[in-house]
Amino acid sequence: MWPPLLNTPMKSIVYPARPVLVVDDDTISLAITHAALRKAGLNNIMTCTDSRQVMALVSQHTVGMVFLDLVMPFTGGEELLETLSRDYPEMLVIILTATEEVDTAVRCIKAGAFNYLTKPIDFERLFSTVKNALALQELQQENRALRQSAFSAGLSHPEIFANIITHNPRILQIFHYVESIATTSEPVLITGETGVGKDLIAQAIHALSRRQGPLVAVNVAGLDDTIFSDTLFGHLKGAFTSAERARKGLIEQANSGTLFLDEIGDLTAVSQSKLLRLLQGGDYFPLGSDVPKHSDARIVSATNQDLWRLTKEEKFRKDLNFRLRTHHINIPPLRERLDDIPLLVEHFLAEAAAQFGKSGFQASKTLLTLLGEYDFPGNIRELRTMIFDAVSRTDTTMLSPRLLESYLNQNLTHAVVIAETSGDDALLSFTSRLPTLKQAADLLIQEALRRSDGHQTAAARLLGISQQALSKRLKAPKN
Repeated sequence: MWPPLLNTPMKSIVYPARPVLVVDDDTISLAITHAALRKAGLNNIMTCTDSRQVMALVSQHTVGMVFLDLVMPFTGGEELLETLSRDYPEMLVIILTATEEVDTAVRCIKAGAFNYLTKPIDFERLFSTVKNALALQELQQENRALRQSAFSAGLSHPEIFANIITHNPRILQIFHYVESIATTSEPVLITGETGVGKDLIAQAIHALSRRQGPLVAVNVAGLDDTIFSDTLFGHLKGAFTSAERARKGLIEQANSGTLFLDEIGDLTAVSQSKLLRLLQGGDYFPLGSDVPKHSDARIVSATNQDLWRLTKEEKFRKDLNFRLRTHHINIPPLRERLDDIPLLVEHFLAEAAAQFGKSGFQASKTLLTLLGEYDFPGNIRELRTMIFDAVSRTDTTMLSPRLLESYLNQNLTHAVVIAETSGDDALLSFTSRLPTLKQAADLLIQEALRRSDGHQTAAARLLGISQQALSKRLKAPKN
C-alpha cells in the first residue's frame, strides 16, 4: 500500500483535493495505473493491494474516486463496489478489469459504478474517464457551495427552506419576504403556475409563524358550496340526513395554526362570500348552527389563475381578492429560473436513485442543454416526473436525451430568435462588417454545436430545424 504522495514541494497544488485510490492485487498493473494517472495530471493518489483495507482507507482519507479491480483475493471487487456505493454514494467508482463480459459490466454499472475500463488500459479512454469524473465532482461541489451560500445569505432561518432546491436570486428574495411576513396574522396569497412549489412556500410560512396549531391544507377545486361549507366549517348532528354526529371543520382543526386553501381561484361565488365573512371577522357558522364560532387560524391561499382577470370577468369577488392578498407572493416558473435546472436534476436523480435502489446517476451535458430550452409547462413537478420516469427505464447511470425525448418533443421553446432591438438585451450584435446570410447561418450552427457538446440532434433543436436538415447543411460543400 502506498500512502498519498508527500514528496511534492510545499507550494505545489494537490490535485484532486480528495485523493484517488487505486485498488489492485497485481503490483505491475497497479504501477501502470498509478503512472497513467500521474501523466493525466493527478498527484494525490493512493494505492492498495489488499482489498480488506479499502474501507478503512476511504473512511480515514475522504477518498473521492476509486479505481477498483474486480478479481481479487479476500474481498472481491463487486462486493466492494456494492459497499462503497451504499456507504459513500458521492464517491465515484471506476472498474478496472481484464474481463470483457457485457453482463459483468452491466451488473457493475447497475451497482453504482461510474465507468468500466478493461485491461490493458487504453490511456486515452482512461484520461477521458478521469476528466469526466473530476468535472462531475467539481460541479457537484460547486452546486453544494452555491446552495449553502444562497441559504445562508442573510436568512435568519435558512434551514426552513432546505426542501426548496434553488440558488436563483428571485427565489431567495421570496425567502427573505417570507421571513418578514411569517409572524403576522394577515392573509397571504401565493400565485404561480402549476408545479412551481406553492405548497412548499405555504409550509415555510407556517414553520416560521411561531403558531402553536397545525398546518391544515385543503384543495378547494371542484367543491360545491355544501361540500365546501361542510369541509371548512363542519356540521352539527342532524344538520342533514346523513349527519349522525357532529364533525369539526378544517378551520376548527387549524385553530391557532394555519389553514392553507389551494386552488382558491376555483371557489364558487357562494363559497367566496362565506370565506370573505371568515376573513373579515374570524367568524363562521357550522352547518345546522345559528351560533357563530370564532377562529384565529391564519389563512394562506394559493392559485395558478389570474385573480385580477377573474375579477374583471366577475368570476371572483373584488373584496375577497383584496382580502386574500394582504401579502402576495408570486413564484416564477421554471423557464424563468433556468439556473436552477442542474441543481434540481441532481437532487431528483439522487431521490430517484434511492427510491429505485440504484446509484451513481448523472445527466449528460447535452441533456442539461436541452432541458434549458424546454418550456416546462408543468414546472418543477414536471421535471421531477421526467427524471423519475427516465431513471426507471434505464440500465445505465448516464441519462441521455433519448430517455426524455417524448417530453422534450412536446414543448421546446426555440430561443434562437433575432431581436429587432439593439442594445445590451439584443440577441445578436454586429460589427462594422455585416456577415453574409451563409456566414451568419454557419456561425449559428457552430454555436449550437458548441452549446450541445457536438450532439447534432440537440443542436438542431436549439436552431429550430430537423436533425436531417442540420446534417444536410453540415455535409454541404464549403464554398
